Amino acid sequence: MSTVALPEAPADQQFTSADWSLFAAISLIWGASFLLIDIGLDALHPGAITLARIVLGTATLAVLPRSRLRLEPGDRGLMLVVSIVWVGIPFTLFPLAEQHINSATTGLVQGAAPIFAILIATIAYGHRSTPALLIGLVLGIVGITLMSLPSIRDGASEALGVGLVVLAAFCYGLAQNMSRPLLQRYGSRPVMRRMLELAVIWTAPFGLFGVSRSEFEVGPVVAVVVLGVVGTGVAYLVMGALVRSVGAPRASFITYVIPVVSVALGVAFRDDEVAVLAIVGIAFVLAGATFAGRSRT
Repeated sequence: MSTVALPEAPADQQFTSADWSLFAAISLIWGASFLLIDIGLDALHPGAITLARIVLGTATLAVLPRSRLRLEPGDRGLMLVVSIVWVGIPFTLFPLAEQHINSATTGLVQGAAPIFAILIATIAYGHRSTPALLIGLVLGIVGITLMSLPSIRDGASEALGVGLVVLAAFCYGLAQNMSRPLLQRYGSRPVMRRMLELAVIWTAPFGLFGVSRSEFEVGPVVAVVVLGVVGTGVAYLVMGALVRSVGAPRASFITYVIPVVSVALGVAFRDDEVAVLAIVGIAFVLAGATFAGRSRT
């Protein structure tokens, strides 16, 4: 396909109605993904969930037209790295983390992603530092600390789960910045399809190991199918379009809604419990992201 660079969106450009639709859709889809992972773990090994999710997501994008991609030589290395950072690592970490913490807490801690996206954009990509940005980053770091404290108090197992989710959030923040040039040059659908295809390779060994240690139950299998088709294939297509339209830092604000959705669904369907201190922490994180985001708009 042709490689036409898309113009950078102006920093002060408001969300269009289409942007808000993308924002709402991806927030709801990814907010529900933590519940679907939790249901899948009732019968399936974490590795099997990761591999099935990626394979189904890849198949979903493969049936759509105009999703093939011919990369320029200089972009091939970047694509490999993005496929690992945006899919291979975090998709492996989430099921592992949810063996130690519930789905509501997982979604709550994942709310740290915009702070990482903004921090990386500032340090590595030259975004202008302002007092509001610095205040936002400090609030975000305080929030991440507060979210982590209950898990440290409750023992090493929960602390490990929270640590895995924080690492996944960092990967998302990094990937959202790294992927923007690819999305601008090639479009969201081809980039997302290639990224998921490569991620199948990275996750296949652990996934095949997990398949042999899983059981077949209808509920968990259906949950993982929905997670793969909607929560991965459709979601990455929508997220790619949002990043390309409004930029990585502003697109990362989907995590304003993701924790709310994940907590509501976890409490409603799995009787999840969330520490009050963790909720206070996410309030700090979102306040920090708001400060930092406004400093560039």
